Amino acid sequence: MANTGDNTPPVTRRDEGAVAIITLDRPAARNSLSRAMLAALQSALDEVAEDERIRCVVLAAEGPAFSAGHDLKEITARRAEPDCGTAFFAETMAACSAVMQRVVTLPQPVVAAVEGVATAAGCQLAASCDLLVASERAKFCTPGVDIGLFCSTPGVALARAVPRKAAMEMLLLGEMVPAAEAHRMGLVNRVVPAGTALDAGLDLAQRIAARSSVALRMGKRGFNAQTALPLAEAYAAAGQVMVENLLAEDAAEGIGAFLGKRPAEWRHR
Repeated sequence: MANTGDNTPPVTRRDEGAVAIITLDRPAARNSLSRAMLAALQSALDEVAEDERIRCVVLAAEGPAFSAGHDLKEITARRAEPDCGTAFFAETMAACSAVMQRVVTLPQPVVAAVEGVATAAGCQLAASCDLLVASERAKFCTPGVDIGLFCSTPGVALARAVPRKAAMEMLLLGEMVPAAEAHRMGLVNRVVPAGTALDAGLDLAQRIAARSSVALRMGKRGFNAQTALPLAEAYAAAGQVMVENLLAEDAAEGIGAFLGKRPAEWRHR
């Protein structure tokens, strides 16, 4: 249910089996990432990280916008402070960066389900997820240049999700990128009919969650670690993860099931 009052939490969670659906629920403000929204999202992610029942996460949003980025009204109000808002701006950027990094370091894979527009830090949030399912009416942009504020922090997520020139084109022009084009450049995994992004994201998440949680957690952690390393170091790090994974009970069960031509029975350890 959409947030209709100031006392309603800006982020909600519901579980469907082994999948947690975390929803940005501040549609009247286009799900802008106020400090309260960031704190609530950080808390929800931290709770999921400790929940061993959850094997995949869907990040969704209420209303016509996935997220319009930072709350510019909140930011503007702080300019009247003695330091012209410097401390608040720094704290806000740190809080936002912490949330984005939590998405990446979360033990479980995260699937973004984007139905409407994802702009600036909202685009950053979607790009930070492991997979992204977008409605055909979804659009993505980093429009900071239009208001004299280059989207530097969203650029961190974009540069890790799409080729350099595609990221720079979005950052320098600030133009809306339709879902089909975002799919072509690699930002979006799948484009689905309007109104079905959440269902499609949930279906994808449930299929992921049907796998061994041990393999999923080790795999995500290992993948993110090796991408930041030179080739030889990446192989060494990935090899260590493979050894660790091979020693897990689920790997023995999975290999045995494959050789025995039977369904695997995951123990998640």
